[in-house]
Amino acid sequence: MEEITEDAFNELLTEFKRSSVHLETRDAYGTEVELPHMAKWKRGEPDDFEWLQEWCTELREHVGAGRTVRRVKIVSEPLSDYQRWVYDVFTPIVAAGEDIRWLPRRLVSTLRIPGNDYYLLDDERVVFLHYAGSGLNTAFTTTTDASVAEMCREAFEQVWALAIPHGEYKPE
Repeated sequence: MEEITEDAFNELLTEFKRSSVHLETRDAYGTEVELPHMAKWKRGEPDDFEWLQEWCTELREHVGAGRTVRRVKIVSEPLSDYQRWVYDVFTPIVAAGEDIRWLPRRLVSTLRIPGNDYYLLDDERVVFLHYAGSGLNTAFTTTTDASVAEMCREAFEQVWALAIPHGEYKPE
């Protein structure tokens, strides 16, 4: 396992050739980019989602080039405030081409899932995301170990099969 910088992580998210899958397992995150926008949402203020446009452009480029981008969010219900906010934020992201699904945590009790959120890129590189209890990211580690990539691929496909597409999921 190799620790990488945030810049290296972001570069990997732009360089994959065929597929990117992302498994999220936390009920709340606290990225420095997101927190001000979530605060506006809590106050009932509208969001123009301008801060998401770079990511949405990147997604459209991936999809236009035939690459797939999928994400599953394993969530506790009723949803945390963070996840209720993210549900709204995902509207432009889904429109840009990321296939996002939601999976109630109660449905994953018998599945083997890695202990950290991760991206699996082209079925060969895993990037694990490490977080503090507050939800702030603390590190990124990566590996191309084939057994780790296979474990993550199998875990993702299991949760994907059970998960509910974003447009069909109704938050509690």
